[in-house]
Amino acid sequence: MNSNFVKKGWNLLLATILLTGCQTNGIGNYSEELSKEPVDFVNPYMGNISHLLVPTYPTVHLPNSMLRVYPERGDFTGDRLYGLPLIVTSHRGNSAFNLSPFQGNPEEMKQVISYSYDQEKIDPYRYRVFLDEVNMDVDFAPSFQSALYSITFGNKAPNYLIFNTRNGELIAEGNSVSGFQYVDQKTRIYIYAETNRFPEKTGTLIADSLTFGQTKAVGRNAALVLAYGEKEQNIGLRYGISFISTEQAKKNLQREITAYDVDVVAKAGRNEWNKSLSKIKVSGGTDDEKTIFYTSLYRTYERMICISEDGKYYSATDGQIHEDGGMPFYTDDWIWDTYRATHPLRVLIEPQKELAMVSSYIRMAQQSPEGWMPTFPEVTGDSHRMNGNHAVAVIWDAYCKGLTGFDLLAAYEACKSAIMEETLAPWVRAKASELDDFYKKEGYFPALHPGEPETSKSVHPFENRQVIAVTLGASYDDWCLSQIAKALGKTDDYNYFLKRSYNYRNVFNKETSFFHPKDKNGKFIMPFDYVFSGGQGARAYYGENNAWVYRWDVQHNVGDLVTLMGGQENFVQNLDQMFNEPLGKSKFEFYRVLPDHTGNVGQFSMANEPSLHIPYLYNYAGQPWKTQKRIRKLIQEWFRNDLMGVPGDEDGGGMSAFVAFSQMGFYPVTPGSPTYNIGSPVFTNVILDLGNGHTFEIKAENCSDENKYIQSAMLNGKPLNQPWFNHKDIANGGVLELKMGDKANKEWGAKLPPPSAEKIN
Repeated sequence: MNSNFVKKGWNLLLATILLTGCQTNGIGNYSEELSKEPVDFVNPYMGNISHLLVPTYPTVHLPNSMLRVYPERGDFTGDRLYGLPLIVTSHRGNSAFNLSPFQGNPEEMKQVISYSYDQEKIDPYRYRVFLDEVNMDVDFAPSFQSALYSITFGNKAPNYLIFNTRNGELIAEGNSVSGFQYVDQKTRIYIYAETNRFPEKTGTLIADSLTFGQTKAVGRNAALVLAYGEKEQNIGLRYGISFISTEQAKKNLQREITAYDVDVVAKAGRNEWNKSLSKIKVSGGTDDEKTIFYTSLYRTYERMICISEDGKYYSATDGQIHEDGGMPFYTDDWIWDTYRATHPLRVLIEPQKELAMVSSYIRMAQQSPEGWMPTFPEVTGDSHRMNGNHAVAVIWDAYCKGLTGFDLLAAYEACKSAIMEETLAPWVRAKASELDDFYKKEGYFPALHPGEPETSKSVHPFENRQVIAVTLGASYDDWCLSQIAKALGKTDDYNYFLKRSYNYRNVFNKETSFFHPKDKNGKFIMPFDYVFSGGQGARAYYGENNAWVYRWDVQHNVGDLVTLMGGQENFVQNLDQMFNEPLGKSKFEFYRVLPDHTGNVGQFSMANEPSLHIPYLYNYAGQPWKTQKRIRKLIQEWFRNDLMGVPGDEDGGGMSAFVAFSQMGFYPVTPGSPTYNIGSPVFTNVILDLGNGHTFEIKAENCSDENKYIQSAMLNGKPLNQPWFNHKDIANGGVLELKMGDKANKEWGAKLPPPSAEKIN
């Protein structure tokens, strides 16, 4: 290939990427002490096999990019690839469209070819695989809204490319293929593709019937076939995707990829990943620990995705194309999972992206017929999964930590309308029902007795009422809303929602110190088993996890929970008991009832998001050294550089952000409080780029596997004798210095617990 052409393409590619509206700059060169760059520590295969839940995927994409792919197979151990992916529209969805290179007798074609494969190598920015039985080499690299395949045919036989519509239409014209697929009934994904060779002929493959001379394939599982003959042993395919139109898909391609050289695209992608991952520099620790860290950080960039295209975006909320006004539009977020740590991490290292994401929530609400803040926004709209309205936590957490460049009043109104007008019933998007009226009057979601028939049409038939999970989650959301009301000077609303934020007290059983479901008459459901009551997933009363996990789900007011449990000593005893309490039945029986409650340490579940803050709660009860011990043990036990290195449902960054924070040595227990709990860092040195030339550095002197206990601490040159610090102390740069040792200093941080919610009159 002409070297000048390659150089020109490379320069154009770099220029367009640097100008892409959805990206921000990194901190530049990585520390010279490391022989590898940050992206070299990423292992996309980590956690691809799960204990029970949906595992991680080895996703190939650029940070927060619209275009993502991963190999289509049953799971990591699958022996077959089902075609080649072109775009994944949801982090758990199948690819839109499908590409199958084929050689041989056209009568043996299928709409999607099943391949035996070998020599697979996946980097965040590149995918390579050898299709061994058909003797083909495949090389792939993505940009943000486009990608490039290079396919080398190894046999002497006619060569073909098969494009599957899945559900839509494709049209061939010369060396191009364009068209769309329905993602759902209203949302379309568009594609424009070009090959570096002109096909000899074009046909369609519909219901296993191949007809040459046709240039349009329409319908479900219909395929367009491009025939190249035997001469062309290498075919390059570049394509753009869009949620707006095929014309826009073509523009996206032309803006990002100008040549057919995979090395060029992969190099640009590698640079993008290093810029993003270098926002946090770590040193010390082992290579495996760095791999766990940077792989976790890589997974926090899989979602949300930027879907602004040349200043426009498609919103599935109203089915319309909008101007983005210079603020990129993001979607695809499971907020129940990501509000806890993923969004707070972005507040620190990607503030402009986080600002755009919060602004996107507000736009989604304004575009919805009800004006409600979304809960699980995807490219197809708000799917409203799980329970709670935790976008309010994301919004307040960003604002209270200094990201004020959005309309707080508009956000407040959307959050308030969702909390007051939408039903609290999980997995349902509907107006408030009689159950919500009961909640507003009595301060808790009412439970049914075992065997009692459901009376409310608003309740999902499988997910059930989840009355404790709903009550606790709503209490936290109300606290976040009260803080926004206070910032806006809405005193009456502030007092009203602050009072409601204490509703968790209404279901606290003083006799057992558990949150215990009550019926509509105010009576606790009895008899009751705090491990197994509630049916599959404990969903009648809790949600995916049992009462032992939800015992601690008062993120905004842990101090009050300490008081409810009778003081610090009882609180610590209850925490200790959870980590030591037996499963109660055989593993077979336990996981049959609680399949999401994996990664067990006693009744604690490392595999599910409601557990993530729990190890840090010793900080609130005078024993921070137990947090330090527990965090190190959990990270070492459950997060490893191997195929089963993630204990459960990673949820597109939800759990990975917990790992990244914990390895650095601090964690946001209460999103919406501008504070961080201190744990036990894995690395001797961590530097976070906060933007605008500011950095936050953590120095852990003598840190090692054995030296996990904090002996003393300094923050910004002053002694720190508390196991937490304020965001304002690091927002413009700061240094946290920790002296570590192999025996606990049980006095350090014992007398000054992290703050909790303000008291009510």
